[in-house]
Amino acid sequence: MRLFETRAGDDGLPGPARTLAVMALVTGTLMAVVDTTMINLALPTIAADLNISASRAVWITNVFQVVCAAFLLVFAGISELVTRRRLYLIGLATFVVAALGAALSRNLETLLVFRALQGLGAAATLSIGPSLYRAIFPSRLLGSALGLSALVVAGGYAAGPTLSGVILSFADWPWLFALNVPLGVCSLWLASRALPRDKPRQGSFDVLGALLSMLMLASFFLAMDAVGHAAPLWQSGGWAVVAVLACTLFIQRQRHAPYPLLPLSIFAEKRFTLAVSASGLAFIGQGLTFVALSFFYQEQMGFSPLETAWLFTPWPLAIMVVGPLAGRLADRINPSLLSSVGLVLLIMGLVALALVDESTGVAGSLWRTALCGIGFGLFQPPNNREMMGSLPPERSANVSGVMSTTRTVGQSFGVALVGAALALGSPVQVTLWLGAGTTLLALVASLSRVALAQRALIERRASSVSK
Repeated sequence: MRLFETRAGDDGLPGPARTLAVMALVTGTLMAVVDTTMINLALPTIAADLNISASRAVWITNVFQVVCAAFLLVFAGISELVTRRRLYLIGLATFVVAALGAALSRNLETLLVFRALQGLGAAATLSIGPSLYRAIFPSRLLGSALGLSALVVAGGYAAGPTLSGVILSFADWPWLFALNVPLGVCSLWLASRALPRDKPRQGSFDVLGALLSMLMLASFFLAMDAVGHAAPLWQSGGWAVVAVLACTLFIQRQRHAPYPLLPLSIFAEKRFTLAVSASGLAFIGQGLTFVALSFFYQEQMGFSPLETAWLFTPWPLAIMVVGPLAGRLADRINPSLLSSVGLVLLIMGLVALALVDESTGVAGSLWRTALCGIGFGLFQPPNNREMMGSLPPERSANVSGVMSTTRTVGQSFGVALVGAALALGSPVQVTLWLGAGTTLLALVASLSRVALAQRALIERRASSVSK
């Protein structure tokens, strides 16, 4: 395969060594993604077995997401001191041990503790995943590598609900967590043998910046969750105020810290900043659409949760098909142009979904969802390549942390918009129009950096020829 060929002058790992390293990243990423989607579908079953209310059961998912979101930037910064390889191994081991603990839990309190630990382990692996792809593959294959990453994540989202439904049809819910143990042990063995070794950075760690980052992201997520569940204004507003204050203090700290957790200088690169903006806005649209359609399919069209999961399947399946191709193309042609075309298709799909009604039928819903998946698959890998490739390799850990955080924040904000719209009595279709609107803003950001990306592509080709 092209991804595992070695050429003269290649950076990264030699071709044969990439295989085991990629297998380690694929299994680790799949566990984190599949775990989230499996547990979401299983919440009613867990609530009934533990004899708890649905509102309390939701925290089985929330505590995982809050902890994971809060530590993404922190772990990206820590990886520079302890090395990415060591952090990945520690995070993976934490996730596996916590999964075993969750499988053995027999009350909500114990389960929540282990879910928080799982979130901690997932944050460690997800925060540096993209930067490890950059360390494993040569620069000429960066787009293809990130396309592979998109395929893995989409595959996890597609397989999670179905796998959960199959397991729950013949086994109890603890097996959803226990499934991670053998997979995790295998991934640990592969990662310990194959992940590249890098040198730790000298200098101190920005402890105050890390604390402010955790407070900022955790309070933001709690504010969005409160909005999404139509909580009292004082609750959502209070968390929002905390998030804004923490963000203000965090920015001030990063300007003056000797070794900032997130060097603000990286945002001086316009290609990077515009790619981050496009990513965040597109993920708002995706997160919003997934939740809005869940309500529409179940409450207005009368589908069961499992049937609803099947209706979503074309989206990640399309990303699995289109994502690797888009990543490969991004190594050869203007990635910003590819991303922009993908966003146009995504907007068309979202508008088509916003026009769905009870008479549309299953087939009409499926092709609309597939069109969204094609658009998102064409957008994400080239856009990620722009984010990762627009800055020097020594900043890849910071870029990786920003990528993961942007995705999490965007999706959370999209979910909150749906909750707020429903709380105000707005039809579900209104939120889908909002998703199309945020994606249109993403398109504006993407189009504004096409010329910059073309210039960088010409320079990259010239540099490759000179070698």
